[in-house]
Amino acid sequence: MTMSEEELKAQLTALTKRIAQLEKQVASLSKEIPEDHIVAIAAAVAGYLGHRAKIRAVRFSSTRGWVTGTRRAQQEHQPMHLR
Repeated sequence: MTMSEEELKAQLTALTKRIAQLEKQVASLSKEIPEDHIVAIAAAVAGYLGHRAKIRAVRFSSTRGWVTGTRRAQQEHQPMHLR
């Protein structure tokens, strides 16, 4: 099926108008998404993809060993969080 040049131009203008309308709709929908919603969505996606989260307890330490360990890891370009 071949289309004439006029039919192609008509479709192109129709698609251009539709894209402009859709861009206006998207611009009106854009809002700030709260960070807790983004975290919940990311956790759901990670769970769906099979990533098992490790639950770690928070402990407060009076030593400064974690500071030097973190600094050393950053200087050696090692990832801080290993899976």
